[in-house]
Amino acid sequence: MNKKELKEFLDHKVKEYENPDFIATDPIQIPHLFSKKEDIEIAGFLTATIAWGNRKSILKNAHRLMQMLDNSPFDFIKNHKDKDFDSLSSFVHRTFNGNDLIYFVKALKNIYTNHQGLEGIFTEYSTVNSTQLGIHELKKIFFELEHLPRTQKHVSDPLKNSAAKRINMFLRWMVRSSKNQVDFGLWENIPASALSCPLDVHSGNVARKLKLLKRKQNDAKALAELDQNLRKLDAKDPVKYDFALFGLGIFEKF
Repeated sequence: MNKKELKEFLDHKVKEYENPDFIATDPIQIPHLFSKKEDIEIAGFLTATIAWGNRKSILKNAHRLMQMLDNSPFDFIKNHKDKDFDSLSSFVHRTFNGNDLIYFVKALKNIYTNHQGLEGIFTEYSTVNSTQLGIHELKKIFFELEHLPRTQKHVSDPLKNSAAKRINMFLRWMVRSSKNQVDFGLWENIPASALSCPLDVHSGNVARKLKLLKRKQNDAKALAELDQNLRKLDAKDPVKYDFALFGLGIFEKF
């Protein structure tokens, strides 16, 4: 396919997948349980954090996690007492365990109490062209409290060559327009043009077949290459193509 044909093909796939039906099988359904801005942010961040592995397991554990937070994640984050941690200690999703979750609750309280929330960090440190420095600074702030070294692996850093798939997915949820009733469009100070594609095995393989990506590893360098090529197709909203790449990979085995 030439560039024009490729854009037409991918634009068609975006329209096919970016609709409310997409939510039923996707982790984004968890933040869609809420209407309050901070609840959506925290539910989205925690769900994105455990969004790897079997999709049914992700959804099951994310629903369980919201129940553990009394289905009021922001209120739990802001007002929890140490005794409330007992109920969180049994949580497990793959290598993310109760100790990790308890630290995440403490770190999020610090962020919402002292750093103007998750949106405040990304608004301050992202640029008009990229959110990757924002992710790097988020990790620094996130781990400024005393913590177990093992917990650091659950927040990626693109400046250490990670594709940071899960945080880029979370940012897509928060920033992109809600007009198609999938993403939320909550963070209006960050342009969709600055977002990066959530690069994983499925989207990476499809991108390589479509010659949007040459690099073999799914790392920060590959993400930069993919971002550059997606911006050529739509400079204002390049990450809309995540729906096309993901849908082709997961649902169509492209």
